Amino acid sequence: MTAQTPAPPRTAASGPSGRGPVDVRRRPAVWTGLWFVLPFLAFYLLFLLWPALVGLVYSFTDRSLAGGPVSFVGLDNWRESLTDPDMWDALWNTLWFTVLSVPLMVALALALALLTDHARRLGWFLRLSFFAPFVLPVAVMTLVWNWMYNPSLGLFNGVLGQLGLDGVEWLFSEDTAMLSVVVATAWWQVGFNYLLYLAAMQSIPKDVYEAAAIDGAGAWQRVGRITLPMLARTTALITVLQLIGSLRVFEQIYLMTSGGPNFATRTAIQYIYDSGFVGLRIGLASSMAYVFMALVVVASIAQFRLFARKEA
Repeated sequence: MTAQTPAPPRTAASGPSGRGPVDVRRRPAVWTGLWFVLPFLAFYLLFLLWPALVGLVYSFTDRSLAGGPVSFVGLDNWRESLTDPDMWDALWNTLWFTVLSVPLMVALALALALLTDHARRLGWFLRLSFFAPFVLPVAVMTLVWNWMYNPSLGLFNGVLGQLGLDGVEWLFSEDTAMLSVVVATAWWQVGFNYLLYLAAMQSIPKDVYEAAAIDGAGAWQRVGRITLPMLARTTALITVLQLIGSLRVFEQIYLMTSGGPNFATRTAIQYIYDSGFVGLRIGLASSMAYVFMALVVVASIAQFRLFARKEA
């Protein structure tokens, strides 16, 4: 009989079933990754999760920023939030801003992306022009547009005066204040949606367009039958992001109109801010914030399901 060579004995460094040594460097690598995540996790817990939990607790109390004893009030704050007519007016203003801004900013971003994609020689200039306003701070944006909307010295009324038309109280009339803020917001924020559309548009294979052109499809036919269908998922993403952003509108309205005139532009977040930091009722403001958050979540889920159903 032929003698068989005995298998090498397992060592502490051998893997399962004796398949070779284990790379002992893997374990430190895992801990290194955790150390990179730890700062973000700490900020997330400290500045997002912890305030959310504290706000939930406050929503069941009568806590006030003026101080004094705090007592448990149960669902009284939630009941007042749902029955407050001023809160519903603010929610209506928020919804009206969303209805005006979301279709405008989605359609405008798509049009600008199509223009940039076809104007190849001016592409760099158009990208710079369309995206530049997005990097401006909100204070700078509102300062510029407040000047242009100024009834006496503003650019818009100056142009109307040159045409022999009467000036408009852009930010001081209930009929035009919200629309004026929407236009300013679109100029400021459309650059982000524009970049998403442009990136998705430039990822479409050029062979598809060339084959359609050989088959006799014109420029508008290629846009309608190739570009738009292949941008469906990008459109869904932009619409949902813009919906959430519009529902959370606060800064530009607060700086441009302060919720006026006659509370015609006061949104839900501004009313929550006024209730908590002006009225000092932090418990009531916390319950309003959770009610508003629930509405935003429901609207986002409904939007996702709507686009998913259309895609299916």
